[in-house]
Amino acid sequence: MSELPNSPDWNQMRALLATVDAGSLSAAAKRLGLTQPTLGRQVAALEESLGIAIFERLGRRLALTEAGAQLVAHLRAMGEAAERVAMTAAGQSQAIEGVVRITTADIYAGHVLPPLLERIRKEAPAIRVEVLATGSISDLLRREADIAIRHVRPDQDGLIARRCKDTRAYIYGAPALLERMGNPANGEALARGDFVGAMQGNEDFMAQMRARGVPLSEANFRLATQSGMTGWEWVRKGMVLSGMVEAVGQATPEVRIAVPSIDPIVVPVWLVTHRELHTSRRIRLVFDMLAEHFS
Repeated sequence: MSELPNSPDWNQMRALLATVDAGSLSAAAKRLGLTQPTLGRQVAALEESLGIAIFERLGRRLALTEAGAQLVAHLRAMGEAAERVAMTAAGQSQAIEGVVRITTADIYAGHVLPPLLERIRKEAPAIRVEVLATGSISDLLRREADIAIRHVRPDQDGLIARRCKDTRAYIYGAPALLERMGNPANGEALARGDFVGAMQGNEDFMAQMRARGVPLSEANFRLATQSGMTGWEWVRKGMVLSGMVEAVGQATPEVRIAVPSIDPIVVPVWLVTHRELHTSRRIRLVFDMLAEHFS
């Protein structure tokens, strides 16, 4: 069958969808691993091949034209169909080789996964493991990852979740910092210290601490970062206190539990994959190794 006149390139269509989903060319370029000028040229080429204006600029913001909105609706349906095809193909693959992508927080990637990654390299050397070390929850349904390590059970249809052994989190600090604080012996004394927090969403942690007699408030979070590894480095250097799962704390000899008498926070550990991917031998192998590792 001959190609239709002005048939658009799928890469150009993917660039358009990414731009719409991300809200800007710069954010979409980062998501796709491209430069902003390259992504802009792809979107412009798509407009030229179709003979329509897809975006109009409103100041620094891009807004879809009416024709662009109609096009995106059709492209999104095409993209979902393409994802289903890729998902089915991956699920039917029985080769114990190829790529398995794991998404987890950067602190887990740096301190908890290394023993497992070494085991995979020894037992399944043909598998390439890619780790998305990010604090955001990658979308398994859109194939951003094959397996996710999460602390909450997902509620999306089409996912398989397995709860592993719960872990525990304590408040940690460097000995020098704790000494400057007078070696706090209870929650009231601990709450006089500075903590590192997330950029937003510290309320749950504060509530957990208050329930354990540590009256934290927003004023305690003098430093904040989106990176768990960065925050933990600040703890290691004696700058701040932080809550952390015990596997990371035990792997960091420069810190200790601040007040051992305070009850730890129970932290669930969930492994999640797509139900079709669970039939892939390589993904099933890594999934089972992870389950064993966390159990």
